[in-house]
Formats: sequence, structure tokens, C-alpha cells
Amino acid sequence: MFTVEKAWHENEMICMILSDKKEIRFPVYLNEKLRNATQSQACNIEIISGGTGLNWPELDEDLSVTGILEGRFGKV
Repeated sequence: MFTVEKAWHENEMICMILSDKKEIRFPVYLNEKLRNATQSQACNIEIISGGTGLNWPELDEDLSVTGILEGRFGKV
């Protein structure tokens, strides 16, 4: 199982470095809450559950690494 070591928002993309050193990115427009978020809200990303998930506390949004890798980005 891969875990997230680092996560950030850049140029309307959510970016992650995984434990195998691969970089994964997906556009914020694929997630309804992120698409409608302010820059500050989208940038406030927490790595949760031992690196298996991402959380945006101001948006009450959680995404799992497994879900992201499978192409599930939350509601569109």
C-alpha cells in the first residue's frame, strides 16, 4: 500500500508524493468541494490516517489515496 509523504496545491492541481517517490496530480475541478474552494482552502491539506488519506479541514472533505489512484475524486 502506498502512503502520502507530501501533499500540496499548485496551479489548480492537487499534488502528492507517495512513499514509492511517485508524484501524483489531479485537477481540482474533478472534486466539487475543491472546485468551489478559495485558494486558501484548497491549499490547506492535511495528510491523515497514517498517510492513507488527505483532508481539507475547512471544506470537510476527505479523499483516500486508494480512491485517488483508482480515479475516484469525490463528487463532480
